[in-house]
Amino acid sequence: MSKHPFSRWFPDEVCHSAYAIDYEALYAQGVRGVIYDIDNTLVPHGAPADEKAIALFAHLREIGLSACLISNNGEARVKPFAEAVGARYLHKAGKPSGRGYRAACEMMNITPEQAVFVGDQVFTDIWGARRAGIRSILTAPINPKEEIQIILKRIPEKWVMAAYRRQNGK
Repeated sequence: MSKHPFSRWFPDEVCHSAYAIDYEALYAQGVRGVIYDIDNTLVPHGAPADEKAIALFAHLREIGLSACLISNNGEARVKPFAEAVGARYLHKAGKPSGRGYRAACEMMNITPEQAVFVGDQVFTDIWGARRAGIRSILTAPINPKEEIQIILKRIPEKWVMAAYRRQNGK
């Protein structure tokens, strides 16, 4: 079967929520670090870390997974969230460039093959992970209320995901 022209943007997996991923299974598969987007992946856009996020990162540490947050936002947004959940972070990451993703792996002292990325946007989050050679999991956005530039990106994302579902029989 030939590759679909949109396949550069296809996630490796889709899960409705970052909180529903089987992290124990990922660990058993050799994953040693999880890289996350923050806004609309872990919490609604701009929200602080909540109890659910704090508990998730504590669980990751319990099973032996490192975690790193990467965001295109500034440090004023990312650092307090990272401190609250106890994770490393990279602000102004330049997604979808693969540079920030590779830097996150270096911060966790793992290879891209040992990492998985979790995010809600195809053209920044997933494409960047693919460019860095990192397995990706696309989640549904937590909150439908988004900034206009993200709303506009969601339109072609629908085309990409329709092609993904056709190619993967989903």
